[in-house]
Amino acid sequence: MAAPVIIAATTKHTGTLIFLHGLGDTGQGWASAMAAIKPPHVKVICPTAPTIQVTLNAGFRMPSWFDLKTLDDSGPEDEPGIKKATEQIHALIENEISAGINANRIVIGGFSQGGALALYSGLTYPKKLAGIVGLSCWLPLNKSFPAMKKTEDTLPILQCHGDCDPVVPYKWGQMTASVLKSMLRDVEFKTFRGLSHSSSDEELNDIKQFIYKNIPNQ
Repeated sequence: MAAPVIIAATTKHTGTLIFLHGLGDTGQGWASAMAAIKPPHVKVICPTAPTIQVTLNAGFRMPSWFDLKTLDDSGPEDEPGIKKATEQIHALIENEISAGINANRIVIGGFSQGGALALYSGLTYPKKLAGIVGLSCWLPLNKSFPAMKKTEDTLPILQCHGDCDPVVPYKWGQMTASVLKSMLRDVEFKTFRGLSHSSSDEELNDIKQFIYKNIPNQ
């Protein structure tokens, strides 16, 4: 992966937000939005996905966490690619822990494909994180759960989805929420009326509240 965009904490660094962009974007794409909502004691890391060929986009090369073969919910998935990307995200988490930040002070989040990877990475990470934020996304390899789940049942998740999303259908968000709620006790699924495949000020404010709640100032 290319060097991530890093927004340093402005007071003593006691928590970290790792946020993953969507298909074809870069870490820069979400850095300013996350910088605007982060608490002073939280550092933000916005990595950029490797540039690979994406089947869904006729094999064109673009930043992508793993190959997307189809947007059919019963279609084939790039299991090796998803698991390789997950290892990279787990390594970012481990780097923060090595620097002195507890796992339960790290939130991982993402938008679209990045949100999908955030959900998968957080659920399969053996230590309990502070929480997961999944925007306009889905849970990859969902049939491998709950067997693949390594986190605790109390892991907080904020899942947000627009009900006019033409890219990742709203029903995918609903189905993902059902799977998550069957495994975890603290899952909130928020619907944003009229929102397409994007974010909004209202959604960003909800993310801000989630981060402040789950990585409180020490």
